[in-house]
Amino acid sequence: MVWGKRSKLSFTKIFSLLLLLGGSVFLVLGITGIWTQHVSVGKSLQEAKTITMVNSPRPKAEIETTVDTFVPKIGQVLGLISLPNDKKLPIIQGTETPQLKKGVGHYSKSSFPGQGSQVILSGHRDTVFSHLGELKKGDQIRVKLPYGSFTYTVDHTTIVMADNQEVIHPTDREELVLTTCYPFYYIGNAPKRYIVYAYPVKD
Repeated sequence: MVWGKRSKLSFTKIFSLLLLLGGSVFLVLGITGIWTQHVSVGKSLQEAKTITMVNSPRPKAEIETTVDTFVPKIGQVLGLISLPNDKKLPIIQGTETPQLKKGVGHYSKSSFPGQGSQVILSGHRDTVFSHLGELKKGDQIRVKLPYGSFTYTVDHTTIVMADNQEVIHPTDREELVLTTCYPFYYIGNAPKRYIVYAYPVKD
């Protein structure tokens, strides 16, 4: 009987230690992943600031880019998006995992600012878009690209299921759409999407 109790006690201790060890490893991996992405976003941000500055050291052909000649490649840094909290974030062409690790992704099948249609930008809820839920009606969002700067005013927000196909749709006016996973603090693959709709500021 004594041996049985000791064996049960030992198993309980070992199991508890394994759980603690597994949790610690998970935590370390999570922190490492976030830090790695933070570094990657920082590098993209510096590049974005360079290509959008007035006296940019870029080649003349790039400086003279217009909305009609702007054809970036997947993974290319496009410019900057500035949120009301003064946070500037780099915009990357593409919305797959490699691009979202570098910053805010531009959905390649959507339009660019100045083209009069839907502009879709996506980002991770635990990094670049961690404060997206703080945006409210009337807040201004600025997008700066090599060919110009654009200001939008937040109109409304909504929450949809992850498989909702109605977010992407034809529009008769320019519309900036910011998307991220929701709930913001959900562990694992979040089942919903948080959407922000904003429209160009009228001159």
